[in-house]
Amino acid sequence: MGIKSSTPYGKDFGGCGLAGIIDRSGKPVAGSMIVASLTSMKDRGNGLGSGYAVYGAYPDFKDSFGVHVMYNDAAAREPVEHLLKTKLQLRHAEPIPVKKIHAVPDPPEFWRYFVDPPPEAADEGEDAVDDLIVNIVMDINERIDNAYVISSGKNLAVFKGVGHPDAMAEFFRMQDYAGYLLLGHTRFPTNTPGWWGGAHPFTILDWSIVHNGEISSYGTNKRYVEMFGYKCTLLTDTEVVAYLLDLLIRKKGLSLAAAATVLAPPFWKDIQDMAPPKKDYYTALRMAYGNASLNGPFAILMGFDNGILGLNDRIKLRPLIVGKKGDLVAIASEESAIREVIPQPDDVWAPKAGEPIIVTLKEDKKQ
Repeated sequence: MGIKSSTPYGKDFGGCGLAGIIDRSGKPVAGSMIVASLTSMKDRGNGLGSGYAVYGAYPDFKDSFGVHVMYNDAAAREPVEHLLKTKLQLRHAEPIPVKKIHAVPDPPEFWRYFVDPPPEAADEGEDAVDDLIVNIVMDINERIDNAYVISSGKNLAVFKGVGHPDAMAEFFRMQDYAGYLLLGHTRFPTNTPGWWGGAHPFTILDWSIVHNGEISSYGTNKRYVEMFGYKCTLLTDTEVVAYLLDLLIRKKGLSLAAAATVLAPPFWKDIQDMAPPKKDYYTALRMAYGNASLNGPFAILMGFDNGILGLNDRIKLRPLIVGKKGDLVAIASEESAIREVIPQPDDVWAPKAGEPIIVTLKEDKKQ
């Protein structure tokens, strides 16, 4: 159910599966659609992890932070709830509804809490509130044994664990949810253990990350984000990408496109051949944020409150395909996963290496 430092695990090689669906009009997409897309790539995982993110999942609490917590021991609930009540205003708390199934034996316990900042934090502004939530997430994950925050954004629900995509969907009752943006991941662990907290997506605030590949720069990236107060505690390299996004975009003020360039920058040899001011721009980004760049093979989908970003590594060592029909856009590891939910797309293409695909809502019409 949990993970111990002495837990043995084998090193297998394979490829994870990614899927993302967004309706740019803001209309809700049924949870069953992301399940269908992801389960069509079931053979890209090995049953040691899968999960889903649903943006727009909690319209009744859309202005509150929805904190999902996984408990490996019920005794961990008391200190977590005490912390939330002490630092925040707790509006509502309840167990996350699940279905007992044979394919998911002895699962952890999952709760969700809808919280608001105290008046004194709200008076200091949005950044102060977000910093407060981030600090609480880090405290829980680092200091409270057997408790792990799975998601902490507004109107965002994340469900993940050990099992194949269809099993996790049935266990977490994905058919009960809908959202304007959905992410899914099926995992094939390589260098890190398969456990409930190590399944994707990884999140902080409204950022959610699913990843296929390996972050070989993890050590450098981890030390970099820890300089700013983030703590990597979930034993999987992908976790650091969520914190990098929060740092680069929310804290440092970079645009989505600039942050994507930091994560997958042009090679120095290519920058040297550029003409100003393009050369100056990429040189400045690499010089200022070199410790935030990602090395290794990767394809990443990044969800945020207004859209989705897809990104490959600089030489495209992992697949990523985009398809669209009208306002509906799907991004996945395989074209078959796109055609599972968009049988006759208007267009299908593969982004170039290091080229970000950014898809946002037409307007703020999240229903």
